[in-house]
Amino acid sequence: MKKMVLALLVAGAGILSACGAEETNGEKKEIKIGASAGPYTDMVELAIKPGLEKKGYEVEVVQFNDYIQPNNALGNDELDANLFQHKIYMETFAEQSKLELSEIITVPTAPMGLYSDKVKDIDEVKEGASVAIPNDPTNAARALHILKDAGLIQLNEEVSPLQVSEKDVTENPKKLKFLPIEAAQLPRAVEDADLSAVPGNFALAAKMDLADAVTLENMNDVHRNRVVMNTKDAESEIAEDIKDVVESDEFEKAIDKDFKGFGKPEWMEGK
Repeated sequence: MKKMVLALLVAGAGILSACGAEETNGEKKEIKIGASAGPYTDMVELAIKPGLEKKGYEVEVVQFNDYIQPNNALGNDELDANLFQHKIYMETFAEQSKLELSEIITVPTAPMGLYSDKVKDIDEVKEGASVAIPNDPTNAARALHILKDAGLIQLNEEVSPLQVSEKDVTENPKKLKFLPIEAAQLPRAVEDADLSAVPGNFALAAKMDLADAVTLENMNDVHRNRVVMNTKDAESEIAEDIKDVVESDEFEKAIDKDFKGFGKPEWMEGK
C-alpha cells in the first residue's frame, strides 16, 4: 500500500512538473519594446502595439531619450526589441559594444530634408549659398546625395554612396559653402544658413513639418529604421509575430493616417 501511495505521489509530481514546464518554457506573451522619444515611440504605440495585442501579447513600450541605452537595454535582456536605428548604426554599435544584434524588419522612416527660411524652391538657391550639413560621416553622405539629386552638385561615382564626403564633390557650380554641424543643431541652423539638411527624427522633434522641406531625400533602405532584436531571439515566435504585424494591412493604414511623409521601405512599396 505504501509503495502504491508513493508511486501515485511521484506520478502526480511528474504531472505537476510537466504542467509547470509547459507554462515557463513556452514563448512568453509579454513583450517589452524600446523606442526613441517622438515618432518611433508613437509608431510602436499606434501601429505595432495594437496588432501584437490582437495576438494575445501584453505590450510595454519603453521610451528612451538617447541612442545608447536602447541597445544596451536590449543586450542586457531588459527589452525584447527596439525601434530607433538604421542598419549602419546598428552594425557599428554592435561591433563596438560586442553585442549580437539582428534586424527583424525595416519600417517607414522620416526622411532627411533640405529646409530653408530663405528659399521655397531649389531653383531659388543663389551662388555662394550656405548649406548646413550633419558633421557625422553617415548623415553627411545622405545630405550630399540630396544636393546631388537636386542638381546642385555632382559626386565622384567611384565612391560608395554610403561613404561620400565633401572631398568627393566633383562639381559645385553654385559654389555652395558647406557648414558641418552636429545633427541635433540642424533644425536651428535653418534660421541662419540658406539651406539646412535636417534628419527626419530631428525635424519632427523640433516640430517641423516634413511637407515644408524644399526637397526630401530619396532614402536608401539602409538608412531606414528597423525593429532590432538580439540575434539569439531573431527567429523566435515573438520575432515572427512582430514581422507579421508590421507586414499587415492594418500597420500600413496606421502609417498612412498618422505618419504622413514617412518614406516606406522597398518591401512595402512592392506589396
